[in-house]
Amino acid sequence: MPGGNSEAVILLGHGSRVPGASKGMEEVAQRLRDLDSYIAVATCYMERLGPHLPDAMEACVKSGAKRVILIPYFLHMGLHIRVDIPNMMRREAEKYPHVTLIFGKNLGYDELILDLVKKRIAESRGLDDIRRTQKEDRDSYPLPPDASVFVPMSQDEALKFADSHHGHHHHEH
Repeated sequence: MPGGNSEAVILLGHGSRVPGASKGMEEVAQRLRDLDSYIAVATCYMERLGPHLPDAMEACVKSGAKRVILIPYFLHMGLHIRVDIPNMMRREAEKYPHVTLIFGKNLGYDELILDLVKKRIAESRGLDDIRRTQKEDRDSYPLPPDASVFVPMSQDEALKFADSHHGHHHHEH
């Protein structure tokens, strides 16, 4: 099997305060487990309710992983993918020097995504006009007590990021 028997996969999603919001990603993880190609398949989330990356990493290492491939379950290349996730992963890598930790590719663009969008369009044709749908209240989904609305980023991370971006614009003509 690929990667011998010591390759694990972590799917990392954004996370939500809404219970069950990540059911789709959890189902994908379960299907990957069913393949029996990986020593472990873990899921974790950037924010809100866990598990978070340290939990997922620990589970993979405990099951004997020597290589862990993290797949960010994100469509877009935003700040999380460019800055936050690599920083979180570097902290984990320091704890497990004997384990190779790979920052895999995000979902991004793919012909398969195009097919999925076409499928969703077809499935959506018969749905009701938005005016006839039931409105939900944000207050039905309270923030967990320890959660903030913002992803924490240290001052120097923010500055480094601002700098690197600022620099790019000067060179474009």
